[in-house]
Amino acid sequence: MSYGDLGENTLGVIFGKRRGQPGAPTRAARQARAAGASLGTGYLGVGTGVLAGLIVLYGLTLLIWNWELYPDTLPVTLAWLLLLAMLAGVAVSIATRGENMPDWLFVLVVLAVFAVIALDLVAVWPVGNTAALGTASLCASTGLLVSVTLRRTWEVVGATILVAAVLIWGISASSPVTTTTIPAQLTFVALAVLPTLFGVYIVRRFRRLVQTELDRVLVQSTVSAPRFAVGMLASEELARLDLAAEELLDSVATGRLSLPLEPTMASRAASLATELRLHLIEGRRETWLYHAITESETLGRSVTLVDRSSLAGLLDRRQRDGLLSAVWLLVSDRENKPVTVQLTVGPAEGTQRVDRMVGVPISIVTTGMPRNRVDPATWEAIGKVGRYTDSTQDSSLRVEIQCLVDNPADQ
Repeated sequence: MSYGDLGENTLGVIFGKRRGQPGAPTRAARQARAAGASLGTGYLGVGTGVLAGLIVLYGLTLLIWNWELYPDTLPVTLAWLLLLAMLAGVAVSIATRGENMPDWLFVLVVLAVFAVIALDLVAVWPVGNTAALGTASLCASTGLLVSVTLRRTWEVVGATILVAAVLIWGISASSPVTTTTIPAQLTFVALAVLPTLFGVYIVRRFRRLVQTELDRVLVQSTVSAPRFAVGMLASEELARLDLAAEELLDSVATGRLSLPLEPTMASRAASLATELRLHLIEGRRETWLYHAITESETLGRSVTLVDRSSLAGLLDRRQRDGLLSAVWLLVSDRENKPVTVQLTVGPAEGTQRVDRMVGVPISIVTTGMPRNRVDPATWEAIGKVGRYTDSTQDSSLRVEIQCLVDNPADQ
């Protein structure tokens, strides 16, 4: 049986990562994104707030330095008052509502950003040197910067691109574009939008790191599982079925339900019995390694497991940890060029006379991973499983592991 294909178990639980959904979040990520959770991005939010404050301070310094050059200070004053009011409103919202930004507030922030840019352009348009005198427009994107941890990536990036387009149009329309002025104008646009884009990149990378670590922690819990066991998702389903069965039996014992049961309750009891029986059947054919691969986003999309005799369950805890770590290192360190791994376990070899051990051959075949790119920690992890030999065939790495396990007949 090949476990590389994803499917639905007898309880209707979808294991692993659906094909055609490369961005589907793991169970850990879905829980971490629940209300009140922020994957630790609150700390990054504080950092973006500090950075926004420094940018605003820089813009105010430029405003004071060039105050006498403005032909009319009313528009630039209104622009700065609106900018400060917007940032203060976002800060109050975070302090009172928590680390979230509703749609209506984000729309107001975006509108305020463009209003600030418009007022600032009006103030400096008669001078004809937007790149030198633009201050509020230079800092307007700080409203988007403080939103990078609170809103979706595409929303912030899309608004930032529009800001860049408006600034480029304003500069080109109000100021002469020559070889002398272009460097200052490009620097102005870069200072206005790059902090937000860098903030989006950092937050995105941080979230990916946290989701990967959550996935790794969940997968690691399978190392100590019995030889045949249900998975993490199916365990929740079993708890639900167990509670429903206990409530039904308690109702019969206390007399709330009389025997024989009514047709509706009898049908419910039969359904519970069938689901519990199918659940127990599943637990007799799925090993810890099957659940580790199919319930992991990182492993589920890259690893194909072939274990027809369910021999992976015979490995001890040290061997399991080594095998899981090796496969994880092979597929998780190559984001730019995905690596696929075919993991074949068995068939079992004969019993050794001296140690009364059973040999379980394990084969790891990778694509997209040359041997000289394998991390030394991977070889160390493979060594925990057993003696191994490696070779290269058609630009693919092949590792053959001779794993010795206790003879199940002697247990």
